[in-house]
Amino acid sequence: MDNATANGSKFNVKSIIVVFAISIAYLLISKWLVGYKTDQLFLIVIFNVCFFLPDITALTGFDSSITRKFILGFSIFIVYWIIFDYMKAFPNYNYNTVHIADLYNAEKHIFGITYNGKLLTPNEYWRINGNTFLDISAGIFYLCWIPVPLAFAGFLFFWNRKQFLYFSLTFVLINFLGFIVYYLYPAAPPWYVEYHGFDFHAATKGNTAGLAKFDNYFHAGIFKSIYSKGSNVFAAMPSLHSSYPVVVLYYGLKNRLRWANVFFVIVMLGIWFTAVYASHHYILDVLAGIICAVTGITIFNILVSRVKLFREFIGKYEESIR
Repeated sequence: MDNATANGSKFNVKSIIVVFAISIAYLLISKWLVGYKTDQLFLIVIFNVCFFLPDITALTGFDSSITRKFILGFSIFIVYWIIFDYMKAFPNYNYNTVHIADLYNAEKHIFGITYNGKLLTPNEYWRINGNTFLDISAGIFYLCWIPVPLAFAGFLFFWNRKQFLYFSLTFVLINFLGFIVYYLYPAAPPWYVEYHGFDFHAATKGNTAGLAKFDNYFHAGIFKSIYSKGSNVFAAMPSLHSSYPVVVLYYGLKNRLRWANVFFVIVMLGIWFTAVYASHHYILDVLAGIICAVTGITIFNILVSRVKLFREFIGKYEESIR
């Protein structure tokens, strides 16, 4: 048995052709749909390096097969990111009416706060009554919305591959449910009303809103950079920011991670509060995000328990990354 085989390498001409073809197709389609961006090339480089590293190092006797397994496992998140990015080419406001005034008025009617004799939405109340401590805390919590789920996925990958797949597939399923709602019910975020009123402007760019206070305090453009890459301003309902910590906590509890779950609860509550405090979402959006997460978890569990073909798919996927 040669070193390549001993190290679990599956290097062959077919794998080179398939991976390179997918890589080139991705870059061409991306350029056509959303225009070329350096992060697209970065993604391709990372994928190819991780996938082919075991073949490159096989002859040295160094087993780097884990990189291929890792990138194949995290391809679930790569698919999610690509679909999210491509949504820029198909703005949801082209398919349904954007909800602005009705959502704002519903929020005020259900959760309105009377302040100085005037009824305000919670976003408006916190805009007036915020402080530096909350500005900084809000920024820290909102910076967790992707790193925490990805770090948790990384932990599960090395700890329990099946639970990693369960978490990752549930995470992506929840996102797909959210995307469907985005197109069925396009909705403007609270900051849109603050800056543009109730009139619809399709060309509106993303805005850091209340998170600008965090950027300004630290003289950084962290959130400005993040929101300049947003796929769609009119995708506030549901708040997927609010969905992510729910699925993390669910799998944390399911796997009995003890003190880690205390951290997950704190992050979850912090993200929910920040979504409203920073005027990126209404409370209604947050509640919709929670419902979306619970629905996605429920659907996934039903698929696992009742659909044999789905269980077999997960089983084969697990074998490929072990």
